Amino acid sequence: MSRIWAGTDCGKTHHHTLVLNAEGETLLSRRVANDEPELSKLIGDVLGLADGREVTWALDMTGGEPSLLINLLANHGQELAYIPGMAVNRATDSYRGQGKTDARDAHVIADQARMRRDLLPVRLDDEAVIELRLLTDRRTDLVAERTRVINRLRALLTSMFPALERALDLDNAGPLRLLNGYQTPAAIRRIGAGRLTTWLRNRKVRGAQALAEKAVEAAERQYTAVAGEKAIAKMVRTLAEEVINLNEKVTETDKLIEGRFREHELAEVISSMPGIGPTLGAEFLAAVGGSLEAFPTADRLAAFAGVTPAPRDSGKVNGNLHRPTRYHRRLQRVFYTSALISIQRDPNSRAFYDRKRAEGKRHVQAVLALARRRVNVLWALIRDRRCYQVTPPVTEAA
Repeated sequence: MSRIWAGTDCGKTHHHTLVLNAEGETLLSRRVANDEPELSKLIGDVLGLADGREVTWALDMTGGEPSLLINLLANHGQELAYIPGMAVNRATDSYRGQGKTDARDAHVIADQARMRRDLLPVRLDDEAVIELRLLTDRRTDLVAERTRVINRLRALLTSMFPALERALDLDNAGPLRLLNGYQTPAAIRRIGAGRLTTWLRNRKVRGAQALAEKAVEAAERQYTAVAGEKAIAKMVRTLAEEVINLNEKVTETDKLIEGRFREHELAEVISSMPGIGPTLGAEFLAAVGGSLEAFPTADRLAAFAGVTPAPRDSGKVNGNLHRPTRYHRRLQRVFYTSALISIQRDPNSRAFYDRKRAEGKRHVQAVLALARRRVNVLWALIRDRRCYQVTPPVTEAA
C-alpha cells in the first residue's frame, strides 16, 4: 500500500511539519502553533492529502514539547516513529545546502522516515509509568539540589571552622541538627559536651554523646574568630535547615515511589533481583516504558542501557571494543548500581564478579560485565513472569 511521510521538527511554541510522498516530493510544509485547534487542523489536512494512503508521522522528540501532538496523533490512530535529534543533525550534512531552518529539519526527518525501516515506534505510556517517571525525576532533582547545598555548606564551614568540617559527616542527620543550633567554636565551647549531648538527645539524634564530644574537641582546636564569622554562621544555619528539609522531601518522595512501584504488575519480578529495590525498580520501569515491548531481545535492552561495548573495527583492526556513546544514562545507572549491590548479596553475582577479576579485568570492567549478564537474567524473568532464585529450578527436560 502506498504511503506518505510527515516529518515534524518539534519546538516549544511552534512545530514545523513537512509531508513527502513516495517519490520524495513535498506535499505540504507548514509551521503550526503548539495548540490543539491548529494541531487538529494540521492532522486533518495531512489525512486529506493521504487520500486513502497510510501516513507515517516522524518526530525528533518523544516527550515534553510535542506531548500534545503525540496524544492527538495517538487518538487518531496514527503511526508514529522516533528519529533522535543527533541522527537528524548528522543526516542534515548529507543534504544540499548549509542553511539551518525548521523547514529543512522537518524535511530531513520526513525523508529519513521514508528511507529507513529501523526507527523505533512511539507509544503512549500508561498512567502508572508516567507517574513513576515524574516521581523519579523529582527525586533526581531533589538529590542533586541536596548535593549542591551540602557542597556549599562544606565550603562555608571550612572557611569559618575547618576542624568542625573535618569532624562532621554532613550526609547524616545528626551533624545537620548540630549546625542548626551551634556553628561557631565559641558557642560549642560555651555549652560544653554534657549540655550539648542533652540538647542533641532531645532532638532524637543518634550517637548524641559521640557527636557532642567530636564537636567540643574540634572547638578546642580553634580560638580565633575569622572575619565575618557571624554572617557565615547565620548562612551555615540556613543551609543546614535547607538540607534537613530536602532530606524530608526525599524521604517523602521515596515513599510515594515505593507505593506506586508496588502496584505495578512487574514489581514482584523486578524486585526479586538482588540489588534492585523500589527506587531502582521504578527508574527501570520509567526508562523502558513499563514493559519490554520495545525490546524483543535482551541484546536490544543491553544496548539501550549502554552496558554492551561498541565495536570500532577498521581494516586489519578487529576486536576493538569501546564504551558506547549513545545510551540511556539513568538505565545504565540502574544496572550498574544494582550490580554493585548484588556482589555483596547474591552468591551467583559474587562468583561471576570474582571470575572476571581472576581473568584480569579491572573492578569497573567486572561490574559492567556483571551488569550485562544481569540484563539477560532480568529480561528472561520478565518474559517468563517468574521471580529470581539463587538456585535455578530444575526443568523436566533437565
